[in-house]
Amino acid sequence: MNKALKLIKYVFNKDYRFLINASLGTYDNWEDERFLKQKYKACMGKDLNLENPITFNEKLQWLKLNYRKDELTTIVDKYAVREYIKNELGEEYLIPLLGVWDSEEDIDFGALPDKFVLKCNHNSGLGMCICKDKSKLDINEVKKGLKKGLEQNYYLTGREWPYKNVKRKIICEKFMTDSSGGLVDYKFFCFNGEVDSVMVCLDRHLGDTKFYFFDENWELRRYNIRGKNAPEGFTVEKPSCMDKMFDIARKLAKDHPYVRVDLYECNGQIYFGELTFFPDSGFDANILPETDRCFGEKIKLGR
Repeated sequence: MNKALKLIKYVFNKDYRFLINASLGTYDNWEDERFLKQKYKACMGKDLNLENPITFNEKLQWLKLNYRKDELTTIVDKYAVREYIKNELGEEYLIPLLGVWDSEEDIDFGALPDKFVLKCNHNSGLGMCICKDKSKLDINEVKKGLKKGLEQNYYLTGREWPYKNVKRKIICEKFMTDSSGGLVDYKFFCFNGEVDSVMVCLDRHLGDTKFYFFDENWELRRYNIRGKNAPEGFTVEKPSCMDKMFDIARKLAKDHPYVRVDLYECNGQIYFGELTFFPDSGFDANILPETDRCFGEKIKLGR
């Protein structure tokens, strides 16, 4: 969309105008509930029902405001969670850590291997650097990106309370690949300690990510458009350790009304990715409406 069209949309589309202004920090001083109601209307095209939430996206907004255990701050911290996973599962499930710093200026790029991943511990993507060849790396640009990442108050973007008090750092992890040439992401949707399904994320390294849901019997769940349109009998390769991955997801999901457990598999070894309490920050318009309702029914809210 060119600048003229964006300007016209900004003037005449109040929802678009709100989202642009929100990204600029205009509403940073709003109370969480007021902000979430307005953003939900702008993203989803309907009012947010917090008195009697029904759908998955609605209940995630309710949980933002009401599910506030102190331990969540540790769990969403990409650095601090490593100790949590070490205690819960074992150190062998952690992607090797190459370094941790408080500032981008503290990083000794000369000491890093040819391939690595840099990211902030408190946000989702801003500042991340996936380096596959250090000789081609523009270090100044990487530092600029990491600086922006550290400066981001990620809590304010979607009012996800657990991120509010994370002490910001930069971490560096080993660059990982599996037999696909990239890294297939297995995202387990867990409701009240039970795993409903795993969303398999394929071809992300090719810039054409495909998402498919499978249950524990490895039967396709037609939860999204791609799955709904898949032919009868469609499947993807099932890792030999998938049963164990479901068990790990159950263990990590205990005591939470909803959490998504992200895992990887490389050469038969399972690695921890992250624990996500609010996928797409609860503004996911890509799942089917019936899935939104189905997932919503699975979340049992404590009042």
